[in-house]
Amino acid sequence: MKQRTTSASLKRRLLLAGLALALAPAAQAQTPAVPGSPPAAAPSGTAQALPTGPWTLQSAVDYALAHNLNVRLSELQAQNNQQVLRQSRAALLPSANLSGSQSWQYGTSVNPLTYEFQSNTVRANNFAGVAQLTLFQGFQLRNTIKRNDLDYKASLADIEKARNDLSLNVASAFLQLVLAQELVRANQTRVASDQEQIARTRILLKAGSIPESTLLDGQSQLATDELNVVTAQNQADLARLSLLQLMNIDPANAGGFAIAVPQLPDPDEESTLALDLNATYQTAASTLPEIRAAELRVQSARRGTDLARGGYYPRLALTGQVFSGYSSVRTVTSIGNDSTARRTTFFVDNGGVQVPLSVTTYQRNIVNLPQGFWDQLNQNLGQQVQFQLNIPILNGLQVRTGVQRAIINEQAQVVRAEQARLTLRQSIEQAYADARAAQLQYAAAKRQVAALTLTQRNSEIRFNNGLLNGTEFNIAKNNLNFAESNRIQAKYSFIFRRKVLDFYQGKPLAL
Repeated sequence: MKQRTTSASLKRRLLLAGLALALAPAAQAQTPAVPGSPPAAAPSGTAQALPTGPWTLQSAVDYALAHNLNVRLSELQAQNNQQVLRQSRAALLPSANLSGSQSWQYGTSVNPLTYEFQSNTVRANNFAGVAQLTLFQGFQLRNTIKRNDLDYKASLADIEKARNDLSLNVASAFLQLVLAQELVRANQTRVASDQEQIARTRILLKAGSIPESTLLDGQSQLATDELNVVTAQNQADLARLSLLQLMNIDPANAGGFAIAVPQLPDPDEESTLALDLNATYQTAASTLPEIRAAELRVQSARRGTDLARGGYYPRLALTGQVFSGYSSVRTVTSIGNDSTARRTTFFVDNGGVQVPLSVTTYQRNIVNLPQGFWDQLNQNLGQQVQFQLNIPILNGLQVRTGVQRAIINEQAQVVRAEQARLTLRQSIEQAYADARAAQLQYAAAKRQVAALTLTQRNSEIRFNNGLLNGTEFNIAKNNLNFAESNRIQAKYSFIFRRKVLDFYQGKPLAL
């Protein structure tokens, strides 16, 4: 009865252990995400209706941030680094595993439980539960956690950088589209002016006031301006396509896409641009995510060096094991209920005469029965606890070369951080120089437009009075058109460079 009770208890212990290990992965899968992790984006390819009405710069930027694939890839990389960090933290926990095997042996073999040679077919089972806890590993586990935490924070900064880069690109494409549409309108105005001028020329030609060549010159100028309209419209279409691609909108489904043209002040309406480049750089360096990511990766590389140096230290681990097994040839001796009678005759000396004496004995039958599966698991149950110490002495210089590579990587990250700061400073200086040049160019172009406007009006009066031929009139008109185009381009170049400088100063990106 006691043996049967013990077998039942062993069954319950094995069942509970199996359930615990089966439920462990499910419990880990339900662990909440690390705070600060990027939210999961909507599945790609999901059809979404485009907002109606003209798009402002802010709405275009918001839509692009929600649908751009590069930003999504940055978010997925951050989520991957989050799981790496989670795994490194879990490495501090002890490991526990169950194992089991079943084998068949034929012919002469060694009984795995009695270690006796036998010539039978043997079915054997072995079960074990092993738990291990790392007590010391040269601080590598702790340094791995700190390094992965820095890498995860750097990947979050990469998301911000991807969003900032996308916002600037969308703003640039948005302004390029505004510029292209304004150039289209300017060229269309010139075409309308050419058509009116040709109509007046026809009247003067009928009156005999001007030669026919003047009409031909006007028609030639009309054809040139119509070509300019087509060219400007192509540029507008390309700018629209570039904006749609940045926003990840299919051009085939963007038939009604239009932007809201903002009211932008002229560059000469504000004072001459003056900027403290050093202060702007200090502000940008302390706020921009690419600089923060570079600094985090330097710290991560330093942790990687500490991690590599941990290979010089010994390792100490604690292991516990529970094991048992079963063999089909193992038997148990049992005394049966029946017995065998045996009659034995003895000779007894009785006064020199050997007298026979018969004695009957009874012996119970002894049989060998196969031992049960659960009884064997209970009887063969064993436990083991051990400390394992590993002291590295010589491993083909793997640790030394690993440390040297980690140091080189740390130095490379330092150089990359310096390069990021240098690139930032140069970008600020270039944006400031471009903005100053665009502001000065706009002022000069505006003065040129004013002067050429007077020249063109005078040329028109002289042309209508027959005092100026068509070629000279078209030259004056084209000079004005060229100056007007330069003025418009300088205006939007200044606006964009100005917004870039505002971005570096920590101001929101808005028109």
